[in-house]
Amino acid sequence: MDFKKSSAILMLFFIVFGADAKNSEPKPASKKKPRNVIFILTDDHRYDYMGFTGKVPWLETPNMDKLASEGAYLPNTFVTTSLCSPSRASILTGQFSHSHTIVDNQAPDPGNLTYFPQYLQKAGYQTSFFGKWHMGDHGDEPQPGFTHWESFPGQGVYYNPTLNINGKRTAYKDSTYITDLLTEHAIDWLDKRDKKKPFFLYLSHKAVHAGFKPAKRHKGKYKGKRIALPTTYDQTKTGEYKDLKWPQWVADQRVSWHGVDYMYHENEGIYDMVVDYCETLLGVDESVGSVMDYLKKEGLDESTLVIYMGDNGFSWGEHGLIDKRHFYEESVKVPLLVRCPELFDGGKTPKQMVQNIDIGPTILAEAGVKQPENMPGVSFIPILTGDTSIPTRKEVFYEYYWEYDFPMTPTVFGMRTDKYKYMKFQGIWDRNELYDLENDPEEMYNLIDEPDKQEIAKSMSIAIYDWLEQTQGMQIPLKRTVKYRFGDFKHKNEY
Repeated sequence: MDFKKSSAILMLFFIVFGADAKNSEPKPASKKKPRNVIFILTDDHRYDYMGFTGKVPWLETPNMDKLASEGAYLPNTFVTTSLCSPSRASILTGQFSHSHTIVDNQAPDPGNLTYFPQYLQKAGYQTSFFGKWHMGDHGDEPQPGFTHWESFPGQGVYYNPTLNINGKRTAYKDSTYITDLLTEHAIDWLDKRDKKKPFFLYLSHKAVHAGFKPAKRHKGKYKGKRIALPTTYDQTKTGEYKDLKWPQWVADQRVSWHGVDYMYHENEGIYDMVVDYCETLLGVDESVGSVMDYLKKEGLDESTLVIYMGDNGFSWGEHGLIDKRHFYEESVKVPLLVRCPELFDGGKTPKQMVQNIDIGPTILAEAGVKQPENMPGVSFIPILTGDTSIPTRKEVFYEYYWEYDFPMTPTVFGMRTDKYKYMKFQGIWDRNELYDLENDPEEMYNLIDEPDKQEIAKSMSIAIYDWLEQTQGMQIPLKRTVKYRFGDFKHKNEY
């Protein structure tokens, strides 16, 4: 990429992907038969923790493996903000975090947002939502866009949950496991739907969010198993990070809530925690299998568009970190599995970059529904069908805003191309980061002070500000926060 032409390329991005947040007039859509769609979302599932990738040799996910082999796995899928609520809002609105303003996990819907299922409803779809909503910490009330609703407040619980079912709360006991319950209810809704109308099902799992708890049938399956620690695991402990030019905040975070030496302020080590994570994932894999079995039984497996995705990635020791928020690959990449034999042949692994803001445009396009102009994303189906007439994304942009509860990670704005990644931090006295992803995919060697890389860093910085200016993102959304800091062990019981 010629970074001297970054402004021109960025302008092409906005022309191609329609990133005008002010104009909400819908784009024309071609007339087509509305397609049934199932969207399965998981929490904190990183992009390569599935059996078929080989990342964890002992991890078995036969149903995800089958979904990938019969459909497509898009390994370069990114979120615009690596955090639960902002990412979920971006999926539903098709907008960046600075546009929808849900920039942390406490922020509820400001009341002026439109979710893409609302457009499906207007087009005659029957729509349903099952599971984790998590825009704001407390609400479980039915939300716009869904004719059937089942959810719980905030993070929810793995066992014995209470569901708000269309406005009425029902408590479940006897060791009811949330992943199984949501799957059973989703399939029951599919079975009782009006078969004369197209449907959209949104199945949003709590798993595999931390405080990992597997189903009882899976507990102990991987006991004693270990992952290979990443090559960037020890540098912030040995001091090598200074020679690698990593920012100081990364080293400081090693002994924090999101660092490998003090993970969630617990005593459990990384190996045991990864085992809990993988065992919890097994229930999600079985959920995928149950949904696919139902579609096959009903003769809907050829024509239904099935999309499986994570809301954000998850680090397991890379750069001495765990969890998400930062702009390193493991945090920002998510699994994206897509299947629809009627649309495209299986076994595809396209390398083009996709983002979570593309989910809404993709589903609307397959429903034959016009895409609003305030959605800057684009359908990724042409990537899967081999349609080269539609330009693909040449870069992705990223934003994360400092959180009061977790002050260890600074505000970051970033840009990634196939070749380079640039991170620009705000509100902290520290260095920025620039990585050559082709030659350094593990983001080991920060090139930010290399003389021959200054023009690249400068041009990417300019492109970030161009993106923010053209999407009305130059004012950081500030949230009212009056409370003790939840994840700050250094300053407990302080306002």
